[in-house]
Amino acid sequence: RSEINPNSKYLKLFDLRLSDAGIYTCEYGSHTVSISLHVFELTISSDGLFLPNEVPELTLMQNSSHHQPNLIITLFNSKNNIVRPKFLQNKTHQKYILKLKQLEAADSGTWMCHVHSDSPLINQNISFDVKVLGFQNPDFERKYATVDSTVVLSWHLNFQKIKWKEGFTGQLNWKQHESAVAHELLDFNITAGGKQHETKKSSHFQFEIPGSKPKSTIEVKLPKVHFNHSGQYQCQLAYNRRYVQSKIELVVMKVSANPAGPLPRGAKMTLICQVSSPLPSNAHLCWERVNGTQMDNKKSKQREVKVEVNVSAAGLWNCHLIEDNERKISLNYVVEEAPVWISYVVIGASIGGSVLVFGLACLCIISGINWQRRRQRAKRMARARQYLLENKTCQCQQ
Repeated sequence: RSEINPNSKYLKLFDLRLSDAGIYTCEYGSHTVSISLHVFELTISSDGLFLPNEVPELTLMQNSSHHQPNLIITLFNSKNNIVRPKFLQNKTHQKYILKLKQLEAADSGTWMCHVHSDSPLINQNISFDVKVLGFQNPDFERKYATVDSTVVLSWHLNFQKIKWKEGFTGQLNWKQHESAVAHELLDFNITAGGKQHETKKSSHFQFEIPGSKPKSTIEVKLPKVHFNHSGQYQCQLAYNRRYVQSKIELVVMKVSANPAGPLPRGAKMTLICQVSSPLPSNAHLCWERVNGTQMDNKKSKQREVKVEVNVSAAGLWNCHLIEDNERKISLNYVVEEAPVWISYVVIGASIGGSVLVFGLACLCIISGINWQRRRQRAKRMARARQYLLENKTCQCQQ
């Protein structure tokens, strides 16, 4: 593992090891020159390949022909910011173990370990790579959609950005709420060369896998969102029996009216706006009448899933989902006034219904009176028969 340049008398060592530390002496005639070689070895757990939230450990070893100096170690992350690890105690200065904090996908890159000593004077920079396979999405995000709209849910992986050369697998699951049974929508695998393959697993759930999409992306398209498409969509990566996941919660909004249809003159209807799951504390629903007054508006209470407003006139109403004073989605409902003949039909039906109810009530009263009279007559005849039997009288016609 060494070679000597005959012209310059340089000694070159390859594949340096801790055991190579020591004193190297060069003798040339009556001249003798000695050089002390101090060797450092820095290793990182898991070969520097991590998933988010994992905690790496660095091990720094040193070896020399003299005593091992007490080292001052400073770590810099990929953004050149100082990282303060936890130093695990060692009895000697030969071995240092540094425990880092939990990693994020953004921590990927080249890190630097600066080693310093005053005696002997050492100022050494040792670079090492940290690769964190994960999502560029946050661990959890919420997305809003309206019924019958088109929604695309995307998870952006970073394996090409960090030049991840290992193969891994993953899958996309959906469940309507936290305690519901999960359904697998698709699974995928990434080869060591970075090629991506996806397989659709569910034929009952209406979704598509877009043909053209950005690289390093897992994506599903809901061409026509239903209210029951809401829920949690969870994308999971698996590498070397370790897992990481990112979740998107889809909240769907719909509007309706009770009773449905045109509004007859003089009648009222209730407009209903609701979402598929409770909203966070910084979000609410709001009905707003277009070109109306502030009195027409109606807001939901905290964490309510629906808001209702009573309407007595035709007009255009909008329901907004507002989060942090920002409108996320909106749906409108047009309240149409029923034609005059429908109003007459409604009025006639109301009057007819009232007359019918009154007639039925009168019939019931008359029937009740007649039944009461028949009952009283039967009672009188029964008493008369009883009287005749008790007095044993008999009337015979001559």
